[in-house]
Amino acid sequence: MRPPEANVINLRPEAPMVEPERPCWGVYEHWVTNEKGRRLKPGVYRHGFKRSAADDDSDDDKTDRPITDEWIATPVTVVARTTNSDDGSEGRFLRLHTDNGAKEWIIPMEVFGGSGEDARRTLFGMGVIIALKKRGQFMEYLLDQRPAEVFATTCRPGWHESGAFVLPGRTIGSDKVRYQASGKGQNLFSVRGSLDGWKAEVAAKCEGNPVLTLAIGCALAGPLLSLVGVLGGGVHLVGDSSSGKSLAQLIGSSVWGDPGIFAASWDMTKGGLEIEASSRNDTMLPLDEIKRADPKRVQEMAYSLANGQGKGTMTREREGRAKLSWRLLALSSGERSLSEHAAIGGNAAHAGAELRMVDVNAGTRTHRAFDELHGLAGADFHRLLTVAVGAHHGHIGPAFVEKMLASDDRPGLLEDFAGIRAKFIEDNAQAGRVADRFAVIALAGEMAIAYGLLPWTPGSALADCQLLYGEWLSRVGGGNAEDRQILAGILDFIDKHGSSRFSDVSDQTPDTKVFNRAGYWKLSDGKQLYLFNKSALVEAAHGYGLSRVIKALEGAGAIAERGADRKRHAKKYRAPGGGSPWLYVIDPEALDGEGGAV
Repeated sequence: MRPPEANVINLRPEAPMVEPERPCWGVYEHWVTNEKGRRLKPGVYRHGFKRSAADDDSDDDKTDRPITDEWIATPVTVVARTTNSDDGSEGRFLRLHTDNGAKEWIIPMEVFGGSGEDARRTLFGMGVIIALKKRGQFMEYLLDQRPAEVFATTCRPGWHESGAFVLPGRTIGSDKVRYQASGKGQNLFSVRGSLDGWKAEVAAKCEGNPVLTLAIGCALAGPLLSLVGVLGGGVHLVGDSSSGKSLAQLIGSSVWGDPGIFAASWDMTKGGLEIEASSRNDTMLPLDEIKRADPKRVQEMAYSLANGQGKGTMTREREGRAKLSWRLLALSSGERSLSEHAAIGGNAAHAGAELRMVDVNAGTRTHRAFDELHGLAGADFHRLLTVAVGAHHGHIGPAFVEKMLASDDRPGLLEDFAGIRAKFIEDNAQAGRVADRFAVIALAGEMAIAYGLLPWTPGSALADCQLLYGEWLSRVGGGNAEDRQILAGILDFIDKHGSSRFSDVSDQTPDTKVFNRAGYWKLSDGKQLYLFNKSALVEAAHGYGLSRVIKALEGAGAIAERGADRKRHAKKYRAPGGGSPWLYVIDPEALDGEGGAV
């Protein structure tokens, strides 16, 4: 007995009919039926007519000619033309319909100048299937499309000139701007889990831990830097191995993406560092294990990160390639400070580099890098957070930008920043630069608390930043950073060479054991003073000019004696073996004053 029609399930629903104006291209994301009743599977088609020996290209009536529908590829729709805001190059915005869902890709027009093989390889990698004998036709199809819609593109994440915030796979604040990726690199800004899960399992456990709240604030501060006029730079977490520094970096990385992918390493060339920084523009660059960095170049790399500008290169045709640029905060870690690592390679510490990558104590707190374990053992606390950031990441950074744009908070940011910045006291412009960094990190944290994105007590992010800034200030002392570096260098020089390159000036018998003489020493009122010759004084001060060294010594009150007219900073002494050189008389006790003067 035949079952009733109502119980029959149609496994092949009717496909809508299309009547293309042949010859033409057609793109269908679902099954369709042509004018002859033939079903066509989804894809790109070339609709035409069968040709015979008698056919020509005249405008004769073609209604009676046999038709052809050539399948070229799976559905690829050219949605819009694109113009890259970075270099003005053009492209086409493609929507791809694959077995794994819809995807987007921007194909640069320059690929059509060659075979297009690289572009097709990328498309294959994204799930597009192109008929092997139709590869040329596929490229011809793409080239023929002239959509009216125009999108702006950029190869760099972060703020776009339109006011939108661009990330791979999404744009916040505009539907006419897209991130243009090569299709080969990893997506740094991946998402997993949920924001609520991250808040409960990660952020809640960070409260009470200044190093961890700093890491989150550092990541959230990236989008604020250009808006409040704060230069880039970073913080450097210093502590023994297994102290918790790396966990802080994982937590900071989880603000924007998968911590295992988003994090980078010091172990790369300067050019590699520029690429990594540019690919995280307006967010954060985590740099793990400074011990892997080249000691001879680590300070140069710190300068480069803070300056936000790459060197640029030239092609063989002597055409300049665009310089990479970025603005972000770096979150670095290591067992040594920046200057200590540089010293391994025999390089003097640059005060400017230390200001651009500020040392933060992440090793000798209550529980090494942590202050509050929330009732857990140290190992359990570390393990719980490590698992949590792997399960939930990539949510709060974009959500923070969304809240800021939705609340239209950008116009008032300068005033908000000024209010927080006033709470960070400094005694000179150099400390002011460091205070700027801690203040913008505090501002980001407090904004995220106000948005409901961080389950912390209002004011706690600011208090934690003030605490860490105060620790830094007490450690380095007040005054000028270059002064501190000069004085510390001279004191270190005395400690190293006091008995090998100096001898008693009152002993008129020449000391044959002294090689590469730096000067002499003398006793005065129970003090041992060191009489430097000019070259040794400049050497001890890490190459600073003599006038700059004298200024630092005067500021510290370390010049114990002067010439007879009191105008010269040096004094003539009768040297053993003859001669009366001008010598700079230095009191080492003044170089090592209490209160962190050095």
